[in-house]
Amino acid sequence: MAKANKDIAPPELLAKDDPGAPRPSEAGVAPLARGIAVLRRHLRTLPTSPGVYRMVDRRGDALYVGKAKSLRKRVTSYTTPSKLPHRLQRMVAETVTLEVVRTHTEVEALLLESNLIKRLRPRYNVLLRDDKSFPYILIAGDGDWARLMKYRGARSAPGDYFGPFASAGAVNRTLTALQRAFLLRSCSDSVFASRTRPCLLYQIKRCSGPCVGRIEPAAYAALVGQARDFLRGRTQAIQRALAERMQAASDALEFEAAAAIRDRIRALTAVQARQDINTAGLDEADVIAAHQDGGQVCVQVFFFRSGRNYGNRAYFPRHDRADALEDVLGAFIGQFYDNKPTPKLVLLSDRVPDQGLMAEALTVRAGRKVRLVRPERGEKRKIIDHALLNAREALGRRLAESASQRRLLEGVADAFDLEAAPQRIEVYDNSHTGGSQPYGGMIVAGPDGLMKSAYRKFSIKGAKAREAVAPIAPGDDYAMMREVLGRRFARAIKEDPERDRGLWPDLIVLDGGLGQLNAARKALADLGVEDVEMMAIAKGPERNAGRERFFRPDRPPKSLEPRDPVLYFMQRLRDEAHRFAIGTHRAGRSKALGRSTLDEVPGIGARRKRALLHHFGSARGVAQAGLGDLEAVAGISGTVAKKIYDHFHEDG
Repeated sequence: MAKANKDIAPPELLAKDDPGAPRPSEAGVAPLARGIAVLRRHLRTLPTSPGVYRMVDRRGDALYVGKAKSLRKRVTSYTTPSKLPHRLQRMVAETVTLEVVRTHTEVEALLLESNLIKRLRPRYNVLLRDDKSFPYILIAGDGDWARLMKYRGARSAPGDYFGPFASAGAVNRTLTALQRAFLLRSCSDSVFASRTRPCLLYQIKRCSGPCVGRIEPAAYAALVGQARDFLRGRTQAIQRALAERMQAASDALEFEAAAAIRDRIRALTAVQARQDINTAGLDEADVIAAHQDGGQVCVQVFFFRSGRNYGNRAYFPRHDRADALEDVLGAFIGQFYDNKPTPKLVLLSDRVPDQGLMAEALTVRAGRKVRLVRPERGEKRKIIDHALLNAREALGRRLAESASQRRLLEGVADAFDLEAAPQRIEVYDNSHTGGSQPYGGMIVAGPDGLMKSAYRKFSIKGAKAREAVAPIAPGDDYAMMREVLGRRFARAIKEDPERDRGLWPDLIVLDGGLGQLNAARKALADLGVEDVEMMAIAKGPERNAGRERFFRPDRPPKSLEPRDPVLYFMQRLRDEAHRFAIGTHRAGRSKALGRSTLDEVPGIGARRKRALLHHFGSARGVAQAGLGDLEAVAGISGTVAKKIYDHFHEDG
């Protein structure tokens, strides 16, 4: 695409000036004048052809990356200080060398500029900070039992992909509705192969139970075909066919079958009911709207595929407070589509600089025609207005949030490569004494700090728990964690299956190491939940604070720098969970110590219990008392005395 200027080598090969030794003629010169001298020296060899330039500081880091129709003319504009704003004067003052790549066309220059900005992240450019890949829905597998799942990454696995979706939440809501409508399995192949009885998803009618032969392959294949058609936009034909089947079942007095089909129709309707924007005429398009306030810009992106709204996401690019909205939006678009599929149509709230050139660059990248349109009226303008409203509200919320807490959550996302800054973090820890009185504790943190009203305690029941499959040996921390997570998410599936009530975490943190992480993964996999981010935090050698190791699924352990604010934040969360779990355990232990055998006697309340203990001195004295002695206690009638006596002597 791009070829290097004959006079100046490509960035990877260019010999840079010695950053520690300014030229003799520049010694003692003010920094701005020295930077201008550097640029003027390079002007002698700059061509008038298109290309990309980058200014570099004395550490070798890129200060700014820009594209130009004429490299010489563009760089010349930086050599007149009176025409530069203070921000660009600072940039020129820090410049010690210039690196250039010449391209054949301005379109190639624009594409290369976006790529270099994302790779080098120069501090004077507008930067798209939250740029994770988007999730897809994948119907995977070539065999009899295709799997419905969320997928992220290179689309190399066999199957049909649908998306992209704006967020994991948008995918999860759609997956839940699709599971109810088409009853396709979502479990991994290993879990599917090892099941001997149906899982919870089968019980709540979100899976047809192919793992244990509850459906024939031909019937399952028909469900898979219907799911594919629905995701391709052929919704009316599917709903019409289901309605006819429901009516036929009702006419045949098969009311249970008719009710099951009715529930499937409702699930499909729920997917369409979430389309809060009129999508008429939008088959494949992205809607991008930007709002500026308080020196910040929020960019909202809505995704429409197969005529359906696949969700939206808010972005907050890093930029100078003085940057114009259209400049921020233009830089955002170039970086946003650098590694993402571009739809046929992109609707914009504002025109961007060189909009025609941008459309041509996106066309080249996509290999087909891409249009950038700013609607002025009609239905498409209404969609833009709706996106602008979302951008304005999202920016208002961000400005109102605690800046320090937000930075910490963003730091967690950056440090552990999460999709976005978590809005709800759940931290789990267990506490017991030699295996006795085991309790689990869950604390919750979010943008406003610790959410103490959301804390939960778990009295670990072992084999008595409905989700437990085997007794828990005293002190088996892994089994305890499996029970706690199993109970927590079994309840979440039942109470908030749509994940729209804010009760599902974006990140699970476990106090422990790899063993705890694997126990938690198994507990969630058994419930069909495999899309919640999780990590375990373990103390380092000799259990020294500051040398913690963080474990993520299928990744090597990671440590943070001892003074990293994110490390302090994670330590505080871990310590709060530990404090809460220990406090819960101690309260339970104290309650158990204060409990006596008299509490097991029917009809004995606090008043009678106190009278008996005062009279006999102990519960053992009550147990050994005769019937007449019991009747002599104040407040104990003959009938109650008989109950107490029989309770302690029923085997004698």
